[in-house]
Amino acid sequence: MSATAKKKIPTMSIHLEESAGPYVLAMDVGSTASRGGLYEVSGRPVKGSKQRIAHEFSTAKDGTSQMDPDQVVAECREVADGIVDFAAKNNLQIKGVCFDSFASSFMLVSESGDALTPCATYADSRCAPFVAEVRSLIDESQYHQRNGVRLHTSYHPARFLWAQSEFADEWNQAKWVMTIGEYVYLKLADVVGLAVSTGAWSGIVNAHTGELDTELLEACNVPTDMIAPLHYPDEPAYPTGTGWEALDGVPWFHGIPDGWPSNVGPGATDPSTIAVAAATSGAMRVLLPQVPEVLPEGLWCYRVSRDQAIIGGALNDVGRAVAWLERVVAEVDEDELAEALSGDPSSHAPEVLPFFSGERATGWASNAKASFVGISDDTTPLDLWRGLFEGIAVSYERVYEQLDTAGAQPERIVASGRVSTDHPEWLQILADALDCEVIPLAMKRATLRGTAIIALDIIAPGIERAIPPFSEPVSPVASRAEYFDTWRSRFDELYGKLV
Repeated sequence: MSATAKKKIPTMSIHLEESAGPYVLAMDVGSTASRGGLYEVSGRPVKGSKQRIAHEFSTAKDGTSQMDPDQVVAECREVADGIVDFAAKNNLQIKGVCFDSFASSFMLVSESGDALTPCATYADSRCAPFVAEVRSLIDESQYHQRNGVRLHTSYHPARFLWAQSEFADEWNQAKWVMTIGEYVYLKLADVVGLAVSTGAWSGIVNAHTGELDTELLEACNVPTDMIAPLHYPDEPAYPTGTGWEALDGVPWFHGIPDGWPSNVGPGATDPSTIAVAAATSGAMRVLLPQVPEVLPEGLWCYRVSRDQAIIGGALNDVGRAVAWLERVVAEVDEDELAEALSGDPSSHAPEVLPFFSGERATGWASNAKASFVGISDDTTPLDLWRGLFEGIAVSYERVYEQLDTAGAQPERIVASGRVSTDHPEWLQILADALDCEVIPLAMKRATLRGTAIIALDIIAPGIERAIPPFSEPVSPVASRAEYFDTWRSRFDELYGKLV
């Protein structure tokens, strides 16, 4: 069996006859698919309601990473059709609609509600030349402490200037700057509104107040009315005339970024639990009751609700780095790969800086490139796999170190995401690098579940949610601590020379 073979991972699905209302229709737009399902009151998907439509980003060597927003709308309409039909056939009432998507995204929309540009994804780096220009307009340090993010190609500020320059005609025609979730809701239900969390993930919302950063918008020559009104989770829309009678008049919770529900789905909802997500991109996050007084320079912090903020760091390339290795390196035996990832470090593994599409946390180097250092004639494909995963693990460790200074009080680390389910042995490398026990989440679609729970907490508060399944904890091997201490120092040395 090859390393590319995918393991079948269960969900928390519940049989219809065992489920209980209220039910919510939850949708997710990710890097590889639009998907959705019907979730019952305990936060479990109802068996048979799942919908999924595969897609991929359009990319190019100039940094392009985009999607056709109307294609996404069509996919979400089809997903909603399937879930509504399932509910109708089983005489179930849908009590809410919720949605999450990859963060962050950017597009221009006309007054008539039509897309004027494709949707740029978080990985689109074409605005890189404008990062320095924004830096000349505002004090980045103050901006970071105020909004919780640094200036980077993934956030709106540089994209504002890029759009004004590269899409001047479209900018002049635009009524709104939107994210993909806003556009989907506009097209499906004529809903206009921006979740506070999505605005925060876009770099335009004050993390302390939850309000638009008007100082930033003014510096970037963006009228405030180009940004839709902000809404907290307890401020959903109640559209009518959606085309689905079952969805008319019920709360539509404004689309949130996938990072927040990626914590909620596995149960990482307070300062004691750090969530590690390892999918196409990756992140390490912890939910706090308030924004730290001083934010470490390598991390971001986003306001998500009236009483919570989320702090952490994002890695552009986790699953994307693995996919690259699968494409360019000869297939390896799955059992041999598992042994290589879970065993002792290899003296022939290269030192890898895994920045295939630029770096976010902790250095925010938009133009960073991946580097493999120390390849010799003795280096094997398994060594390349080992080196790549070590580089990814040390990247997470750099975030973990700064979380400690920001007020996180970790008692456990929960790991989820496609990379961790496809290659669970890599979690041994992560545990060794962090010198901390890692608990694998034994389910998929944790993000979609988190989105449903966030809505259910408004619709049906105070009800106990189902506990997600976990695999056996992975403990660090004490004898490898010195190796990873040395590797971390070497990583910083290479970073200083190559990035």
